[in-house]
Amino acid sequence: MQSGFATKRVIIGSDGFKKVVDIASPNKIGLPNGHIDSTLLADVSPGGSFEVNGAVYHVLTCDMFDYVMYYLKRRTQIVYPKEGAYILMRLDVSPGKRVGEAGTGSGAFTVCLSRAVGPEGRVYTYEQREEFHKLAEKNIRGFSEFDNVVMRNKSITEGIEERDLDAFFLDVREPWEVMAEVRKALKPAGHLGILVPTANQVSETMSSLNQNGFYISEVVEIMMRKYKLVPERLRPEDLMIGHTGYLIFARKLGE
Repeated sequence: MQSGFATKRVIIGSDGFKKVVDIASPNKIGLPNGHIDSTLLADVSPGGSFEVNGAVYHVLTCDMFDYVMYYLKRRTQIVYPKEGAYILMRLDVSPGKRVGEAGTGSGAFTVCLSRAVGPEGRVYTYEQREEFHKLAEKNIRGFSEFDNVVMRNKSITEGIEERDLDAFFLDVREPWEVMAEVRKALKPAGHLGILVPTANQVSETMSSLNQNGFYISEVVEIMMRKYKLVPERLRPEDLMIGHTGYLIFARKLGE
């Protein structure tokens, strides 16, 4: 797979301006006070700068956070970075692991899993809706460094094809309906992570986990408060993203 992230750049300017662009596509890139041709931008080294109509802009390489938050096209709710990093640790995702996911949505967390398991690992991701499957495929190709993602356009209610997975992540409307299928796909003591938006879904999911032979290790909600980037007047941002979801973590018991 051609690594798409290598052609992405972050342009930053005054007053908090930030824009993620793809220098591989010939086009004029709009800026607050003008534009720059993508071919000219490609000649600016990462960390360097350019000037347009008296305004100075700096150029950075695109990292995963900026790709997910400022470039990735989305038609679904995504797993935010504040949850994503914690999920990776709680599921013990590392290079070489085989990890399952459902549903793919816009593919934001899939690219995180892809990087975490590395070139020797595999991510098997399931998405029932064809329009989301196609969008996620485009997003994943646009950033993934490794050719390690297997995409399946089907619901896991029809069955999970893989077995002995190290971990599985569920972001579906009714996770309790597919718990038996997930159990069959996981290896003994395998990790399971689940994201749901409402408290009643947490209760229903926990009951299903208990009935299907899982050890529930944690239920958690992650909050994050950003600060204004003004050294002389350091204080929190006026607005913040509050609740985005509840996380449930469990381990498979028995064979």
